[in-house]
Amino acid sequence: MTEVPPVPQSFRLLPGAGDSPVILHVPHSSRKIPAEVRSGIVLGDAELERELDHITDAHTASIAEAAAEAAGITPWRFVNGLSRLVIDPERFPDEREEMLASGMSAVYTRTTHKEVLRPDGFEHGPLVERYFRPYAQAMTQAVADRLATTGRAVIIDVHSYPTAPLPYELHGEGPRPPVCLGTDGFHTPAGLLDAALDAFAPCGKTGLDSPFAGTYVPLEFFGRRAEVTALMVEIRRDTYMTEPGGPAGPGLRDLASALGSLVDAVSR
Repeated sequence: MTEVPPVPQSFRLLPGAGDSPVILHVPHSSRKIPAEVRSGIVLGDAELERELDHITDAHTASIAEAAAEAAGITPWRFVNGLSRLVIDPERFPDEREEMLASGMSAVYTRTTHKEVLRPDGFEHGPLVERYFRPYAQAMTQAVADRLATTGRAVIIDVHSYPTAPLPYELHGEGPRPPVCLGTDGFHTPAGLLDAALDAFAPCGKTGLDSPFAGTYVPLEFFGRRAEVTALMVEIRRDTYMTEPGGPAGPGLRDLASALGSLVDAVSR
């Protein structure tokens, strides 16, 4: 019998200071799609590149890296090494996912412009087992380690979004400030939110939960452990890069500095 080769680790946990409770989570920065996953996507190569321009949170891994370097207490970083077109680690893999209506649950079947990405009837299970579950388990362990070591964990999600809404967005009609902070009623305490508002004040107007709301917390802790706090940082792309998928600009450093300030404020 031919053995199935092990799946290469598709994510990285980059160590921070031993006493840091902070994990910078970067789930959507990569454009990489393994060949065996690419074969299940119906787009041509040029169409796929355009879709990656729109769907990728470009340069967010660089923002998190620069923030970690700027922070006085180095945070931990959990970085996805694969495109969200492989699996989206922040979506529910079942009917609980709101974005299922847009064909964008854990395994996407539609594009940002509501075109076919994978054919109807595509079997999600193998991608969920091969990529989604190991990622979720590793992130759960990373949070558990921070809890065990420091007594708490602070998850800061680092995302970006386009200046103009894309057709797939369910709540794209609301404000699109330079920085949007996504919150959760259980996991985002007032002190964490206030620290973020202070840290990002130099970057322009900061809004709450529009155009994207909520936070990411591994399900083992979600709604159960108040010691796990979380905030989603959504950065409007025109503030630091050329849209839709172009190079970063000077704004990246300012945003990284603000993020580093937030890390220091919540590490103490």
